Amino acid sequence: MSTLYNKIQGRNIQRLAALSDGIFAVAMTLLVLDLHLPAVAQVHSEGELCAALAALGPQWIAYVMSFITLGIFWAGQQTQLNHIEEGSRDVTWIHLGFLFAITFMPFSTRMLTEFITYRGELVIYWLNIFVPGAMLYWSWAYATRHGLVKEDTPEEVRKSICRRILIAQSLYAAGAALCVINTYVSIAAIMLVQLNYAFAPRMWWKQTSVN
Repeated sequence: MSTLYNKIQGRNIQRLAALSDGIFAVAMTLLVLDLHLPAVAQVHSEGELCAALAALGPQWIAYVMSFITLGIFWAGQQTQLNHIEEGSRDVTWIHLGFLFAITFMPFSTRMLTEFITYRGELVIYWLNIFVPGAMLYWSWAYATRHGLVKEDTPEEVRKSICRRILIAQSLYAAGAALCVINTYVSIAAIMLVQLNYAFAPRMWWKQTSVN
C-alpha cells in the first residue's frame, strides 16, 4: 500500500507551482520589510538625511541582490515546471527542498546587511545561492532521467536548462571566491552575473530580432 501511495503522490505539478509562487512572494516581501529608515531623532537637515541614507548602503545592496536572486530562481523553477508533464513524489520533495532553501534568503540577506565586510558571511550568502541551484539541477536531471519531461521538449532545451544552471553556479562560485580580495568586489561580481542572466539575454534577443 505504501508503494502505491508513493506512486500517486505529488502528480499535480500545478499545485507545486502555486505553492512556489506563494513562497517566493512572501520571501520577496520580507526582503523589503527588512529595510529600515534612518532614525528621525538623528536627522536635522537635508545633509544629515543624505548621509543617513548613504549609511544604509549595505541594506540597499543586499536587498537588490537578493531580490534579483529570487527572481532568477523563480523564473528558473517555472521554466522547469512548464516543461514537466507530470510530477512525482520525488520531484515534489526535491522542489520542497528547493523552497526550503529559498525561505532562508531573507535571513541570509539580513546577515549580509549586518556583516557585509565579513568573508564568512559572504560565503554563507553564496551557499544560499548554491543550494537552490543544486536542487534545481537535481530536479531537472531526475525528471529527465525518469521520463517526466514533456515529449515535445526539444533535446537542445533539455540540455540548455542543465547547462544554464552549471554555468551560472560556476560564475557565482567564482564571484564568491573574490571575497579573498574584498567582499564588495565579490558582491559586485555576483551582481554582474545576476544582471547578465536577468537582462542581457533579453536585450540581445531584442537586438537580433530588430536586425
